[in-house]
Amino acid sequence: MLKPRPPIVTILGHVDHGKTTLLDSLRKSNVAVREAGGITQSIGASVVTTKDGRRITFIDTPGHAAFAQMRSRGASACDIAVLIVAADDGVKPQTKEAIEIILKENIPFIVCLTKTDLQSADPDSAKDQLEKAGVLLEEKGGKIPYLEVSAKKDEGLEGLLEMILLLSDMNEIKADPDGSLDAFVVETKRDNRGSMASIVVMNGRLKVGEKILIDGVATRVRGLFDHTNNSVKEIFPGEPALILGFDKMPAIGAKICGLEGAAQNISNDSNTGNVVENKKDAGDVKLNLVIKSQSSGCLEALLSSIPEGVHIISSGVGEIIEADIFAAKSAKNCRLFAFEVKVPVGISKLADTEGVKIESFDIIYKLIERLDEILKEGVEEILGKAEIIAVFPFENRKVAGCKVVQGKIGKDTILKLIRNEIVLGEVKATSMKKEKKDITEAKQGEEFGVIFQPQLDFVAGDMVVSVRR
Repeated sequence: MLKPRPPIVTILGHVDHGKTTLLDSLRKSNVAVREAGGITQSIGASVVTTKDGRRITFIDTPGHAAFAQMRSRGASACDIAVLIVAADDGVKPQTKEAIEIILKENIPFIVCLTKTDLQSADPDSAKDQLEKAGVLLEEKGGKIPYLEVSAKKDEGLEGLLEMILLLSDMNEIKADPDGSLDAFVVETKRDNRGSMASIVVMNGRLKVGEKILIDGVATRVRGLFDHTNNSVKEIFPGEPALILGFDKMPAIGAKICGLEGAAQNISNDSNTGNVVENKKDAGDVKLNLVIKSQSSGCLEALLSSIPEGVHIISSGVGEIIEADIFAAKSAKNCRLFAFEVKVPVGISKLADTEGVKIESFDIIYKLIERLDEILKEGVEEILGKAEIIAVFPFENRKVAGCKVVQGKIGKDTILKLIRNEIVLGEVKATSMKKEKKDITEAKQGEEFGVIFQPQLDFVAGDMVVSVRR
């Protein structure tokens, strides 16, 4: 008994092109101003009711490049996509990526041009760029509907909702509320209520107390909350909800189906919130990292964005716990990063006692920038190498007679004394002379004399390496 259900719509587009601001205007909420750095950092679902009483479920997917996999999953689980393009910015990398996803999944979609109220807006240029990217709009002889909107002025919003419902009717989006349960996981997170999953129901209905199966693991729904965070007893097709009751955190994008008469199969597996990752070869490791995130979606995006040279020894969803502190302490050159999670006072004190530094972030690119910064701090650029070919005394000090074999040796750079590939120590050049003349640097092939501070016990055959950090 198929009946029309609310269409599930995903919002796709480049970062800062106005996706959340548009949704904010549609649902008369205040999500946009609460987002750190103006970037949506997890997939959320919300419901908009039109003037004639029809409902539309929106999945708001992130626009930042790091969330490619999250965007892809959001698109593959929707009925209709809205491609957001800023009129002042045109087609950008994530716009092209979104177009590829939409076309690959064969999803009906609407192009929505935002920020048309700006003086710098150039709709014609944006349309030309879309055409080059493979999107042929109706006004240019294609089949893709196109609208211009201004979320700040509430212009074009009703037309967008009408177009979504028209596409829904044309594609006969229907479901059987009494049929088999078909739902999917949009996002997961953990708070004081335990492990939770944001889900959207495609067919059937989900009830409190019902046994469900997710990725082969059975569980009982202990609580249901609708998109306004109100406790409800059941959720119908086309509606989003938050489920409580998981012993093991489900994967984002996981399919949910009903399970009857299988209470004995309910898994007793527990999830500690820590997943050991070993993505990088130990030989390439420059920095070890323990990372905790507020949600699985953000954690996945973070792990996919970790730069080369960083080794994840432990990662998970939820607050930092004692095990995270000791995991960080046990590894050489390790940092502990908290992304959108609070650090309890007791844990903070334990970290101080154990000598573990915790750094907190709420914007993903700030975290990645910090990792790059740490890596650069520990990376040395070799400017030159010289061999000590003679040692002779001078006013109670030793002079190293050297020959540059690579690059150049500068007086104002950091110098390392190395013997048989073992660093004896770091020194500065207090004096450099070539043929009795003071010099500030010596180039490849040149010979020079140098006095070091401090006076280490060097001998002929040792190497002098000039480095920059």
